[in-house]
Parts: sequence; structure tokens; C-alpha cells
Amino acid sequence: MSERIAALVGGTGGLGKAVARRLADEGFKLAATYLIPEEGTTFEKEVGLTEDDLLLKRVDATDSEAIGAFMKEASERWGHLNVACAFVGAWAGGRDTEDTDDVRFDHMIDVNLRSAFYTVRAAIPHLREAEWGRIITIGSRAAYEAPSGQVAYNIAKAGVITLAKTVANELRSTNVTANAVVPAVIDTPATRESLRWADYMEWPKPEDIAEVVAFVADESSSVMSGAAIPVYGKA
Repeated sequence: MSERIAALVGGTGGLGKAVARRLADEGFKLAATYLIPEEGTTFEKEVGLTEDDLLLKRVDATDSEAIGAFMKEASERWGHLNVACAFVGAWAGGRDTEDTDDVRFDHMIDVNLRSAFYTVRAAIPHLREAEWGRIITIGSRAAYEAPSGQVAYNIAKAGVITLAKTVANELRSTNVTANAVVPAVIDTPATRESLRWADYMEWPKPEDIAEVVAFVADESSSVMSGAAIPVYGKA
């Protein structure tokens, strides 16, 4: 199996694009989802893959059937799937537990945790059929430090890490690994906008974290599974 195929759910965000470029440099063919049309157009231009090497689909990552169809199409297009990355996420804070309403809670769970669960669940059958497979989720240091004022986000990201660990145990006897990459914060335009008061000079760049993701996505990382890998930089 000479071709390496990666599916990136939420591939058009700041981290997703950096990972896509890095994997493309390594010779991966990519399937990626987007939600906002402008992000899909930008992704296609920046990654620079040909139509033969790129599948770009508008998909709602909180729709289980849409995610399942996307994974199936990616696998069938190139005959197999090696890597599945769950990159969809969002942050919303400003409320302690007693003041967190259902709408805010549901949004954080849907965008961060439900999207990751649907991505991983849909990818597993295709990854098991390949010679080797990698599952990568994106957690957060907030899952461990649990800062006040963002309870829903903290819970969602803790779930994303636990998802990777659970799947790693479930697939222990297979050729598929599952790991979580755990940033503190990532220097993207969206993060700067959300945290306008913060000093972003020491935040790790998406390209820095993409290097770690690229290693975890490689065949050579087969001894690593069930890990939560901190990528805090100096943040």
C-alpha cells in the first residue's frame, strides 16, 4: 500500500490547514471537511493539492450520517484510509457552572465532543481494513486545569481525551492507534479574537503543533497509543 490517505474533519481551521499542508508535504492524499464556503476555497488554494489528491466536502461535523458518508467516500475514493483527525472545535467561556445555560452547554458538547465522537466512530471500520491506521483528536490543557468560567468547554475537552484513550484500549489488538494532541492555546486569528486581552507572543503556532500531529499520523508512531500529548509551548 504505497498511497497514504488522511481524513481531516474540520480541516480548514487554523490548525487543520497547517496539518493538511504538513501531511501533503509528506505525500498524503487528503480528504477534508469544511462548513463555511470561504474556508473551503482558502483551504484548496493554500494546500495546493491536485483534484486527484484532494477530496473537499462541506459537512456538518455534528451530523453523524454526514460524517459517516464522508468517511466512506474518502475510503472508497482511494481504496483505503490510514489517518482520521478530529479538528472541529470552539471555545466559549464567561459562565460558572450555576450560570451555564443549556444552549451554551449543548453547543460546547456538540462542537467539541460530539463531532470528535462521530469522526472517530465513523473512521474505525475503514482504518481497521487498512494495513495501519491512526486516530488523532485534539484535547486541551483546560481538561486538566479546569479553569473557572468555562465548565462546558472543560468537560467537552476532557471527553475528547478520554475518547482517544478508550478507543486505544478497544483497538489494542489491531493495527490502529488512537492518541490525543493537547494544546494549551494555539496562535490562530480566531483564538486571538476570543482572547483579546491575552499576550499571544508565546503561544505555539499551528505549524508547530502540526509537526507533532504529523509524527503521530506516521507509520513510525505505532508504539504510541492512548497518549495525551501536551503541546503547550510556553503558553
